[in-house]
Amino acid sequence: MSTRTGVIVGTGGIANSHARALQACGGRIEVVAAVDVDHDRARSFATEWGIPRTATDLGEIGPVDLVHVCTPPSVHVPLTEQALAAGANVVLEKPVALSLAETDRLLAAERASTGSVAVVSQHRFGSGVQRLASIVEDGSLGRPLVATCLTQWYRPDAYFEVPWRGTFEVEGGGPTMGHGIHQMDVLLSVLGPWQEVSAMANRGSRPTETEEVSVASVRFPGGALASVVNSVVSVRETTVMRFDLEFASVELTHLYGYGDDDFLVTAAPGREAEVDKAWSREPQGVDSSHEAQFRAVLDALDAGEKPPVALATARDTLELVAAIYRSAFTGRTVRRGEITPDDPFAARMDGTGAVW
Repeated sequence: MSTRTGVIVGTGGIANSHARALQACGGRIEVVAAVDVDHDRARSFATEWGIPRTATDLGEIGPVDLVHVCTPPSVHVPLTEQALAAGANVVLEKPVALSLAETDRLLAAERASTGSVAVVSQHRFGSGVQRLASIVEDGSLGRPLVATCLTQWYRPDAYFEVPWRGTFEVEGGGPTMGHGIHQMDVLLSVLGPWQEVSAMANRGSRPTETEEVSVASVRFPGGALASVVNSVVSVRETTVMRFDLEFASVELTHLYGYGDDDFLVTAAPGREAEVDKAWSREPQGVDSSHEAQFRAVLDALDAGEKPPVALATARDTLELVAAIYRSAFTGRTVRRGEITPDDPFAARMDGTGAVW
């Protein structure tokens, strides 16, 4: 097994998670450069993680196997296009882009490249969520009926002092776009494609142009209904997901990452044995993490396959985000596929304008 080469672009907070996870992959990849428009920050990051080279432009770096894009969302698209044009594979942080239109640009660039895009969706790779998804897929515990997806986090005023935060133009949106998107991604990984959504959003206590809270009701083709809450004003922070199947309730409570111990499984009366059997299946013992996903990415590349999570899959999640904004700002229910390329909400998450 050969060692691959990688570069980390953007050396802010999330880049440390990437560097730590790549080091934990046991020599399967060597990070050869750190790139940041702030060269001092790049040098400091490189020194901390033992990276031999720094640059202020990705174009200064020669060919590499993997480009990890860890920048603010507003520059995800041009950097990913640049990497794909050079034939590299890209590991791209969420949200992939500021809009569905920009995501479609990336899909076109990917089709024209020998490289591919894997979107960071680390919560898909914990063994508990993978186990639950397989249980729902094979129907061993009955149909999903009700789900809850709560991202109730807290961000003080100081959080929005960072220049790129709190605007639709640069960040793309508020907690619906930048915080709850990972939990909504898990929701879709378990229940499959959504059908329609009705939502509301509000702001007023933080110095931000975007929403501080959104609340949505989502219907799935099989009849399941989900309640989705995204917040940055919840003082007691928590992340809660609950899936009520016909024969069991599966609850996951954590904050920014989970393990198997964070799940609570309750069997319907008389169904204890089959629930225990289903929940004891593999995989087991894997926490949600960048490392878990990056190992899967490297495994796929070693096998000559496209790495997970595909850009097209991430677009499905982003479409739900866009639909929540469209519903909240127009007061109408939005169906999957309704946001066509000529729709204002395809170009910007605030579409025709926020209600405030």
